[in-house]
Amino acid sequence: MNMLNSVLVPVIQALPRNVVKIFADKYIAGDSINDAVNTVRNLNAKGLMATVDVLGESISDKNEAVISKDENIEALDAISKNDLDCNLSIKLTMLGLVIDPEFCMSLVTEILEKAKSVNRFVRIDMEDSSVTESTIRIFERVKKNFDNVGIVIQAYLRRSESDIIRLSDIGANFRICKGIYIEPEKAAFKDPDEIRYNFMKILRTALEKKSYCGIATHDEYLIKESVKLVKELKLGNDEYEFQMLLGVRENLREEAVAKGHRMRIYVPFGKRWYEYSIRRFKENPNIAGQVMKSIFSRG
Repeated sequence: MNMLNSVLVPVIQALPRNVVKIFADKYIAGDSINDAVNTVRNLNAKGLMATVDVLGESISDKNEAVISKDENIEALDAISKNDLDCNLSIKLTMLGLVIDPEFCMSLVTEILEKAKSVNRFVRIDMEDSSVTESTIRIFERVKKNFDNVGIVIQAYLRRSESDIIRLSDIGANFRICKGIYIEPEKAAFKDPDEIRYNFMKILRTALEKKSYCGIATHDEYLIKESVKLVKELKLGNDEYEFQMLLGVRENLREEAVAKGHRMRIYVPFGKRWYEYSIRRFKENPNIAGQVMKSIFSRG
């Protein structure tokens, strides 16, 4: 970890919100569902699919969790009404996972029932390792009743290979990414090459087990290796997709689409954009350096 970037985190927190928003605007669609709809519509026009994420996590109040559930249902309504090529991504700590797993289960079920009624897919995001097992257990339970649900697996976690095998057996649809949360050595690989190796290892396992995979990476090496793998396995373009974050490596996403690959863009939005941004800086201080560079390069 770059120590200078760690020092920059409190500096960014001291900046006015409107200054931080200069950076955030590139990576977050806006405050409202209408902002997200407009962003997704523009992406769709460029041949890109999307998934929207209502910002918020680590909620400790049941009333807030219910509000978050309602916001996600509102997002599904907007996606359907505007006939967007778009899924929904949800975080379970936003829906009360750490308060009461059964309460969380009821809210997730309500979201999935709504999604099924409008023929939409919901991806359960993965958060830090303290909730990995509880997230997987919720997924396993809802998967018994819903086909329109998938899960995220993070390649840097040491447990991920066994999780891929475990969940492939129930027909899981995966989003495979490197992982962003700061984790202890016993839980996660730290060396970039080890993470890359594990990424390709678990991706191969999932694809060989006939699981549909969203290959979520901005790493050119992993993109090239993933393309080699899908060709080796003779997969059709409808048996996998690539995924990237809004505002990141746009040249790479355009190249992928030009070569005939499906590409989905992760589109976060909501009034909690500031809290989301600051939390990400704390979890990954390297982003802080990028923020300052972005701010001052506009001067």
